[in-house]
Amino acid sequence: MTLALALVAGALIGLSLGALGGGGSILAIPVLLGLGQTPTQATTGSLVIVGVTSLAGAVTAYRSGNVLLARGLTFGAVATGGAVAGARASAAVPEPMLMAAFAVLMLVVAGLMAARQWRSRGGAPAGVHAVRPQLDDPIITFSPAFMCQCPRALKILVTATAVGLLTGFLGVGGGFLVVPALVLALALPMGYAGGTSLVVITVTSTAALLTRAGTGLSADWWLVAALTLTAVAGSIAGARLAVRTDTRRLSVAFTGVVVAVATYTAARAIPALV
Repeated sequence: MTLALALVAGALIGLSLGALGGGGSILAIPVLLGLGQTPTQATTGSLVIVGVTSLAGAVTAYRSGNVLLARGLTFGAVATGGAVAGARASAAVPEPMLMAAFAVLMLVVAGLMAARQWRSRGGAPAGVHAVRPQLDDPIITFSPAFMCQCPRALKILVTATAVGLLTGFLGVGGGFLVVPALVLALALPMGYAGGTSLVVITVTSTAALLTRAGTGLSADWWLVAALTLTAVAGSIAGARLAVRTDTRRLSVAFTGVVVAVATYTAARAIPALV
């Protein structure tokens, strides 16, 4: 039963990451908790699952022409500082408080996803984009003269740091923040933001995991491996699905799942805080 649940959950995690560019860790952590992991083990294991799965999805999306690699690597590099700080801070927080914060985060994610779906009603299908965007002017240049689009640079710095902090502290990839950040701060079309966000998630998850590795935290690696393998398969299928179909229906269903899991997680976390 445990293995069957891990296989199904892993496929759903991967499908979400591959098709929507985020959301996988929102399911990974509750699944690991339900399979007997402690909150600390679950958030650490989630970084492995989400990091490896995002990498697989990013490769598939890149081959499909849906990734702007340089922008993703740049945003991820900026977010690394926050990921390291968040991973160190998580070790000092009591586990019930960690889970309560995660439950609140899940509800925020569901609200953001629902709002995005409401605004996009009647627009173009989410998985469709016809023209690859041209590279815009650089934000900062030093030659032949120094030039800085400082308001835009500040927006990227703040958003990337927030994504990194969430990744390190709660073990989440932060795709629900990365996708709109890439759209607003880097002016990416939605069709490219989802694939490019997988590059960012890979970078930040790796940084947070390496930081946690130095604190002696561990997880049930066999269970994590089983979830990761099925999630990778799901992410490849999801990335291909995003090219061919309108992913809004999948996003609506996923929002409902997030609300249900958030309610369950909050119900478990709040009594422990009282």
